[in-house]
Amino acid sequence: MKRIKINSVKLELVLALFISATLTGIIILFLCYLLILGSANHGFAVFFFKHLFAFVFSFLILSVVLIITFFLLIIKKNVEYLEAITYNLRKISKGNLDINIPVKSQDELGIMAQTVNEMAVQLKNAIEEERRLEKTKSDLITNISHDLRTPLTSMLGYLELINSTELKEEELLKKYSGIARNQGMDLKIRIDELFDYTKLSDKDFNIQKTKISLKELIEQILIGFIPAFEEADMEYQMFFCEEKIFINADAFLLTRVFDNLVSNALKYGNSGKQVDIKLQKESMEAVVQVISYGNQIPKEELPYIFEKFYKIDKSRTSLSENTSSGLGLAIVKRIVEIHDGSILAESSINETIFEVKLPLL
Repeated sequence: MKRIKINSVKLELVLALFISATLTGIIILFLCYLLILGSANHGFAVFFFKHLFAFVFSFLILSVVLIITFFLLIIKKNVEYLEAITYNLRKISKGNLDINIPVKSQDELGIMAQTVNEMAVQLKNAIEEERRLEKTKSDLITNISHDLRTPLTSMLGYLELINSTELKEEELLKKYSGIARNQGMDLKIRIDELFDYTKLSDKDFNIQKTKISLKELIEQILIGFIPAFEEADMEYQMFFCEEKIFINADAFLLTRVFDNLVSNALKYGNSGKQVDIKLQKESMEAVVQVISYGNQIPKEELPYIFEKFYKIDKSRTSLSENTSSGLGLAIVKRIVEIHDGSILAESSINETIFEVKLPLL
């Protein structure tokens, strides 16, 4: 058998019915008392007994009317509260989610009002999120169309040039076909980055974490960059703490993070002729800094450099180098976040620092 809660509409209705019946009983008893007093008159007494059935029927009708009247008066506030909730539900059904029903009690009606308020907020947030995603989708399509069209148009232009003219010089043919090939490779890189970003943005994306020595991982990455540093006439220095630093991470994904940061340091820090990589331990985190000494990232651009499709100011690089898809740092940030880490960037006239923090094992 279910117990009736103290703060319950059921209990309130039972009490309202009990009070209504009690008040009606008092009134009926008072009327009966008046009839008893009136029966002292012989004429009234004869009339009363002659119409006894009519009196009894009238009292029953009066009792029902009084009980209903008292009951409605007692539950009037609850009825008005329920009507207010119903009215706001109609507003929600018509698309108006800017509602706030006052929670006046702790009973079922109060809980219903609170639930309706929460539902309206959740629906509003869901609609806003849907609109945001729709806008993101639209921006994504626009950016993809632009980024893919540029190298594709250039590639098709050179192929058309090769096809429509008689190229007698083999070197010229190689030049045009080489340019078309490079544009095709650039197109492939952009498509691959887009695919990778989409994959990493999936909430169900799983990573294969293993115990990794961060020092050894970074050293291996830098060894692979030795030819690039030599070609750019640049040097790199490593500043690692003596203590071994281990983390639980996906080696392939982290390689991509530091590969991207070092590659950017080479590309945009060429004028500084040096890149420093620092690894140290702070509290329960491993901290990696990639420092370049080239051109400064404008202060107004720093908050946006990790957003997808953000492209660095063309003044920091030549036109030939400005082939970024705008997804590199967005992918880096996503990978770091998947590892429960954080990344930030600082830039001044003297240096540009990208700092990655990862939880220690």
